Amino acid sequence: MRKLGLIGGMSWVSTRTYYEHINRIIQLRRDPHASAPMLLENLDFTNLRGLTSSEDWDRAGGILVDSAKRLADAGVGALLIGANSMHKVYDRVAEAVDIPVIHIAECVGERMGRDGVKTAALIGSSNVMTESFYRERLVAHGVDLLPPDMKNTETLDRIIYNQLTCGKVTRDAQRALKTIITVKAQEGARAIVLACTELELVVDVDANVLPIYDCTRIHAEKAAAWILGDE
Repeated sequence: MRKLGLIGGMSWVSTRTYYEHINRIIQLRRDPHASAPMLLENLDFTNLRGLTSSEDWDRAGGILVDSAKRLADAGVGALLIGANSMHKVYDRVAEAVDIPVIHIAECVGERMGRDGVKTAALIGSSNVMTESFYRERLVAHGVDLLPPDMKNTETLDRIIYNQLTCGKVTRDAQRALKTIITVKAQEGARAIVLACTELELVVDVDANVLPIYDCTRIHAEKAAAWILGDE
């Protein structure tokens, strides 16, 4: 098996989810006692939250680049950035190392393209929902995304950053996500792109009114396939 590097810590909940998903896939496909050969660098989320200005994002990019270089120098053969929102600095990270950095939205776009999904709603943090760095990757695979509802972005940011990244799950958050997804179905979405690692805490990914493309699971599946030499 090949050794993977994971840049985590955005939040610890996200890191835990990636670690568990990847190892469960390796165990299922390889051997009940197998675990994934991985190097994990868990960053301090207090340095990577509340990013608004270009200076903030430049600083965050530098933190991720430094992490990527340390993992590459330690001998990993590929990297994951364990957060959807931090793919805003993906290009800078990918250019800083000589190993592949597996892009989460590319993995999701490929899957949706194979499944023939044409119309979907993107649900995640505000920068993922509204900025082009993420949306354009899905559109390139033939997926037409409904426009973001700005009221939803405020609600989702509050749930994600004030609750879920701290490991807090509430019934109010579950109801809010169920309502958002139901409305998106009424607006014409034929699938939901769940583009925030922590949202699986309050969304039933396997049983919903629409097919759910959980970006974290899909990213982890691609990572496990790489570890096993299938990619």
